[in-house]
Amino acid sequence: MTKKRVVVTGASSGIGAAAVRALKKSGWDVVAVARREDRLRELAEETGAETITCDITDKASVDAMAQKVLAGGGVDALVNNAGGAFGMDSVGRGNPEDWTRMYNVNVLGTLYVTQAFLPSLRENGHGSILMLTSTAALAAYEGGAGYCAAKAGEEAMTQALRLEEAENNVRVIEILPGMVKTEEFAVNRLGDGAAAAKIYAGVEKPLTAEDVADVMAYALNAPHHVNLDQVVIRPVAQAAQHKVIRR
Repeated sequence: MTKKRVVVTGASSGIGAAAVRALKKSGWDVVAVARREDRLRELAEETGAETITCDITDKASVDAMAQKVLAGGGVDALVNNAGGAFGMDSVGRGNPEDWTRMYNVNVLGTLYVTQAFLPSLRENGHGSILMLTSTAALAAYEGGAGYCAAKAGEEAMTQALRLEEAENNVRVIEILPGMVKTEEFAVNRLGDGAAAAKIYAGVEKPLTAEDVADVMAYALNAPHHVNLDQVVIRPVAQAAQHKVIRR
């Protein structure tokens, strides 16, 4: 049997890079996709993954990437990991540019990539799509309206996709991480390392990118008839979106 082939977006850092490592370790052929060519080069040298640069918010870029991937054969799975949060403004002070940017990467970018690979996943007969959303899709919080709205949109798309593609035997998995400490997410959101550090201050063992990647790999490696429809993963210290134990 040939190895299964998976495309992972947002693979240049954080959860995406960890997912590439976890899937390679468990035997997948991985195509790692991201904007930053230098980061992808380092990841390829470390893991042996195939890499393609792509901006998922640009449909032409996505279509060109998908054409390159599919020229090398079909795919068994797609991991829609790329996303991001920008800003912590209230609704009253919300920056429309930040909101547009979040919608473009979390919703429209995910749409473009999914559409590009759906025909191959349907043809496969046992295709899987893993959506990495967020607990922000489940409960709003002050300063998070823009990101919560974008992730809620992505979650709604995921639920509809599962209903639409079941007849094609395409498995649609959703993983919703809570507080994950990665090297870039909070810094990109706040633009300040010190401010980002405060988010995790006093929290005993926030999740790591590797924690989430292990769950992603488990979900994709489960027998195809087993679908982890919706998996919420949080650190114990985060009992809910609004309750975090800090020591």
